[in-house]
Amino acid sequence: MSLMRPPASPLLLADSYLHTLSPFVIDGLPVRWYGLSYAIGFLLAWWIMRLIAQRGWSSLKPQATGDLIFAVVIGVLVGGRVGFALFYERTLFVQFSPLFPWWNLLAINKGGMSSHGGLIGVMIAVWWFGRKHGVSPLHIMDMGTLACLPGLFLGRIANFINAELWGKALPAAHQANPPWWSVKYPAQVFERWWPAARQGKLTDKEHADIIAAAAHDFHLVAPPQELELVVAKAAEAKIDQLEQVLGPTLTLDDRFLDRVVTIASEADHALHAQVAAALKPLLTAYYPSQLLQAISDGPALALLLIVLWLKPRKPGMIAACWLIGYGSFRIVTELFRQPDEGVAVIAGLQRGQLLSVLMILAGAIGLVMVARRQTPKIGGLFATSPGRGSASGSSNTSISTGALLPRATQRSYAFWPARLVTFSSRRNSMYSFEVVW
Repeated sequence: MSLMRPPASPLLLADSYLHTLSPFVIDGLPVRWYGLSYAIGFLLAWWIMRLIAQRGWSSLKPQATGDLIFAVVIGVLVGGRVGFALFYERTLFVQFSPLFPWWNLLAINKGGMSSHGGLIGVMIAVWWFGRKHGVSPLHIMDMGTLACLPGLFLGRIANFINAELWGKALPAAHQANPPWWSVKYPAQVFERWWPAARQGKLTDKEHADIIAAAAHDFHLVAPPQELELVVAKAAEAKIDQLEQVLGPTLTLDDRFLDRVVTIASEADHALHAQVAAALKPLLTAYYPSQLLQAISDGPALALLLIVLWLKPRKPGMIAACWLIGYGSFRIVTELFRQPDEGVAVIAGLQRGQLLSVLMILAGAIGLVMVARRQTPKIGGLFATSPGRGSASGSSNTSISTGALLPRATQRSYAFWPARLVTFSSRRNSMYSFEVVW
C-alpha cells in the first residue's frame, strides 16, 4: 500500500504579493511614508530617552532630552546623507542643479541615506552633547541604542512601501509557484526589462549593470560576450507577450508600458485586475529583504538589548553590543538583498556587509575597552542586588565611581516600581548606592 503525500498548504503555494503601495500617505498631498517614518522615529526616540531619564535609569535630566534629540536629528540627516554620497554615490559632491537646493548633496527629497553614515553622525552628535552637558557620552550612546530601534524599524518599512532596496530573486525552482511572502514589483518593467532591451541614453557602465541585474532576475547564464544579447531577447519576449495580451485593451504606443505599470500599481483602478493578471506571471518574485531587515533592526535587536540591560552595565557596554548585534544581523539579511547598482562586490561581500564587518570589529574593541575601565555600572531595567531575598528584605551594595562629591550630597532615583535606589556620598567622597526593597 502506498502512502499518499498530504496536499501542500494553499497558503504556502499562494502567489507572490504584487506591490501596489503608494509612497504618499494621502494621494494628492506631498507627504511621503519615508519622511513620516523619520518624524515618528524621532518622536519615539525622544519619548524613550525621556522615559529612561524620568525613571532614573540615567543621570540625564528629562528636560535635556529635547536638546539631545535635536542634536541627534542633525547627526542623522548630515551623517546619513554625507555617508550615502561617500560610500555609494560620490558624484553627488560635484553635481549641481538650477533648481533648489542647487547642490545635489542637499537634495534629500530625492532619496539616498546611509544607515552607517547616520550612525557616525549620531556618534559625533552624542559625543558633543555629552561633553557639553557633563554626561557620559558612552552612557548616552547606551540609551540611544534602545531609542533608535523604532526609527530603524519604521525606516525599513518605508523602504518596502517605496518599493526600493529590492531583495534578491527567489531561486528559479520557486518562480513558477512563489510563496505568499515573496513580492513582485510592477516597476521591474521600467527598471529591468526596458533598459535591458534598449540601452537608450544609458552609459555603457549603467547598461552593463542593468544587464547583470536582469540576468540575475531571469536566472540566465551565458558567456560574457553573449550575455547582453541573451538578456535583451528575454526582456523583449516579455514585452511582446504583454503587448499581445493587453494590446486589445490598452493602446500600443510609446506610453503603453507606462500605462501597464501605472494600472498594475493602483489596486483601485478599473483595469487593475485584468492588467495584473497579464503582468504578474511575467514578473520576478523577490525576497522581501526590507521586511527582513525591519524585523532584525527592530524587534530582534530590541530583544537582545533589553536582555543585556536587565541589570546595570558599564557605560558603553550596551552600545558596543549594539554595534556587534546590528552588524551581525545586517550581514545575514544582506544575503537576501540585491547589491547596490554601481557598487562593487569585494570578496563576495556587498558594501553594506563590509561596513558591518567594521562595525562588529569596532564593537568588539569597544567591549574590551569598556571592560577594562574602572567605572560604575549604571542603568538596568531589573537591577538586583546580591542580597535579594534575604531575611531583612534589603541589602546594601557599594560601587566606587572615582567621582568626587560634596560630603552631604545625596540623590534618590526610582529605578522600577518595586524599588528605590539611593546614591549617597561617603566620607571618602566616593559614590555608593543602596537598593531598598
